[in-house]
Amino acid sequence: MAGHSKWANIKHRKAAVDKKRGKEFSKIARAIIAAARAGGGNPEDNLSLRLPLERARAANMPRDTVERAIKRGTGALGGDEFAPATYEAYGPGGAGILIQALTDNANRTVPEIRSALEKRGGTLGKPGSVAWNFEQKALVTVAADAVAEEALLEIALEAGADDVVREGDTYSITAPPDGYGALVAALASASIEAKTSDVTYLPKSQVLLDPDAARRMVLLIESLEELEDVQSAITNADIPEEVLREIHA
Repeated sequence: MAGHSKWANIKHRKAAVDKKRGKEFSKIARAIIAAARAGGGNPEDNLSLRLPLERARAANMPRDTVERAIKRGTGALGGDEFAPATYEAYGPGGAGILIQALTDNANRTVPEIRSALEKRGGTLGKPGSVAWNFEQKALVTVAADAVAEEALLEIALEAGADDVVREGDTYSITAPPDGYGALVAALASASIEAKTSDVTYLPKSQVLLDPDAARRMVLLIESLEELEDVQSAITNADIPEEVLREIHA
């Protein structure tokens, strides 16, 4: 699983300096609406709702905004319906990109994604061209100075984790998607704060990019995630650490 926490760390650093809170809140609200519509408004019974609620908590999203989104999803309040959509693409250096979106108008979303790709040297792929190389996992990252490695390994494995890997100043913990709740609860019970936590798609294999292609890939991913309809864009590119430090210095 080496390298998988890089994208979580990119998002963590980006969120720390991101002043466009309105757009971030809008993305989270869409995820809450879609999850509540699909499985109801009680997070105890609806795992898919617990994930965007965790994102809302981490982003300090106002409680009334969260409650309003849940009510829109359950039908207690009117509003647009957002459907999930997955798009597959290739970026600089030929690395794959898996794009997860929530949209109320695919005729708007597809051209926006295609335009963002083309501006940064990417192309939209056919269904199945990229997705085969990704698998869904729960991913939690923890600061390396927050806990001893042996203690973290014991807690994570007892909670059903697949792997714990240290990358720089961060531990990356992966687990099956349905193990997200147990893993997060186990860490919380041990008073271990997660830097990031999500159920996401991780690459099975990676493509090492040269510095120039890597810079363009990072900028492309960030351009895609600036789109309001896009929830996440995950790549199997292996970005050199020096490039990440340069871009997010």
